[in-house]
Amino acid sequence: MPLRERYRGPALLSYGFRPFFLSAVLFALVAIPAWLLIWRGEIARAGHFLPTDWHVHEMVFGYGAAVVAGFLFTAVPNWTGRLPTRGWPLALLLAVWLAGRVAVAGGLGLSPTAVAFVDQMFLLAVAAMIAREIVAGKNWRNLKVLVPVSLLWLANLLFHFEAMMEGSADLGRRLGIALLIFLILLIGGRVVPSFTRNWLVQRGATRLPVAFDRFDGFCLLSGAAALITWVVAPYGMACSVFNAVAAILHIARLFRWRGAETWRSPLLLMLHLAYLMVPLGFASVAAAALDLAGPAGAAHIFGIGAVGGMTVAVMMRATMGHTGRPLVAGPVLTAAFVLVVAACAARVAGTHLWLDPLDGIDLSAALWTAGFALLAWRIGPWLARPRVARKMPSSPPDKQEAATSDARATT
Repeated sequence: MPLRERYRGPALLSYGFRPFFLSAVLFALVAIPAWLLIWRGEIARAGHFLPTDWHVHEMVFGYGAAVVAGFLFTAVPNWTGRLPTRGWPLALLLAVWLAGRVAVAGGLGLSPTAVAFVDQMFLLAVAAMIAREIVAGKNWRNLKVLVPVSLLWLANLLFHFEAMMEGSADLGRRLGIALLIFLILLIGGRVVPSFTRNWLVQRGATRLPVAFDRFDGFCLLSGAAALITWVVAPYGMACSVFNAVAAILHIARLFRWRGAETWRSPLLLMLHLAYLMVPLGFASVAAAALDLAGPAGAAHIFGIGAVGGMTVAVMMRATMGHTGRPLVAGPVLTAAFVLVVAACAARVAGTHLWLDPLDGIDLSAALWTAGFALLAWRIGPWLARPRVARKMPSSPPDKQEAATSDARATT
């Protein structure tokens, strides 16, 4: 029997994406309603962060870090050919993540320094475990994946330090969001055109996404420069110019991926729409830098639209591929994604949108919560139960994707 089939523990702990995707979805489902109640003064906040700092920190270093960990603990075994992290080590890592969420919320009654120590352990452990697997598998070329994980860990430490020293983590908020956006530029820029190419080839298309080339490399550099200026100097001409250029380049990059031809596959189209939020975010930052728009709009286009949309789309797709389901979104998951995108639009509108008795902020929270409720309802059981036997597609190519090759491409 192959080594990969000898695991006999709970299905939830059989692969890294299972506990961390499920935890991320459930956390996103409860964290935003809790934040809204805190924002509206309905419940008292706990912990040492200011309310807005807690909100941003937990969506970046709570929700975002869990999705990144789930993705990497699924990808690394494919890179190295080694057994995935499973069983009690995975359970222990999940417990570390949960301890961080409780500590940051004030549930352990710790000092700010102790809270920072508990919270930073998760990303540090993720980096250490990934490094061990890559070194043991002698997969040296993928050691570079430690760079974004390590930067996220350092950004989390900076967030805590800034909050303790300054009272608010203004710089840390933007840095955390910026790192997740760059991961979308880097990883999304590989998987979105790859999935699209596979899908179009299966349908006999001749106009395919352009392969990664120097233009993509220039887009990454431009995006990194734009994000850095937003983090360190979010106002002024330099930030506006860098982000305007990045917006134009990444619109062009997205256009090269033939997304308009994927409308028959909602699951694939979601990835293109989520990536579209990145240049929209750059454009919004450029406008806000010149005081032509509010800075909160850019942060939420990045946070809800790009990070929220891309993580939702990736979790759906990876869960289907790795649990033996066909790569077809269906009405429930399609609705979940649409609700998240609508939540982004409502939050950008903010108090300018009024649907008595709700304003845009209330509506955004409601839409986000509804979207993640549908996501939890649909993929939650898939994550908690054993993989099903793969069925050969019985429908025509335009109705069914080649799930096996696509699931492999996810990582």
